[in-house]
Amino acid sequence: MKNDEDTVKLAVKEALLGLGERAVLPEYDSALLLSARHKGSEQDGWTEFAENFSAVSGKPMQEVTDLVEFLKEGGFGKGYCDPELKQAVGEVLVEAGLQVSYEFDHQRVDDYVFGITKASGVIAESGTVILNDEDTVDRLAALAPWVHVAVLTDQKKVFANIPQAIENLGGSSNVIWVTGPSKTADIEGILIEGVHGPGVQICLRIGEGK
Repeated sequence: MKNDEDTVKLAVKEALLGLGERAVLPEYDSALLLSARHKGSEQDGWTEFAENFSAVSGKPMQEVTDLVEFLKEGGFGKGYCDPELKQAVGEVLVEAGLQVSYEFDHQRVDDYVFGITKASGVIAESGTVILNDEDTVDRLAALAPWVHVAVLTDQKKVFANIPQAIENLGGSSNVIWVTGPSKTADIEGILIEGVHGPGVQICLRIGEGK
């Protein structure tokens, strides 16, 4: 028997079946989207991303050992890891004494203090991590835990600017651009992090070409 969530998803999927081809993105002058800070930047893509990601309270990392140290020092001892990242990341965490699950149980969502999923790319000029449903095994695993770790394994997905990222959106039905941890300043203009999603946003770069 399907639960309410499955029923809603099925209804949405059936409703979309009758739609035609996705509309083509409108034409625009891409030069208008480049920030003044980015124009003429001589930094390599990852260095610029890491600088801008840090400026919005994100935490860029390039070593799994740095992630282990951060999680242990913060008391973030239990979480989820995308099974495709088991060998590169998950097993290192387990060896360090952390509890890692490779299956995200929606009935136990509060048990996961951290969630480790794939990043679909990053944008250097804005310090933004790109997530999409094609690369994310479970969307909730990226949005529900207090600590989210987006793992960038494809170094070709370091986009210099927003126009480049738009050109490479792909065909995923859901794309999220994450610029640091979730934030809101709705109440008296006071900035609060971690209200609508993760309070700690990490981007871990691994793989060839670092």
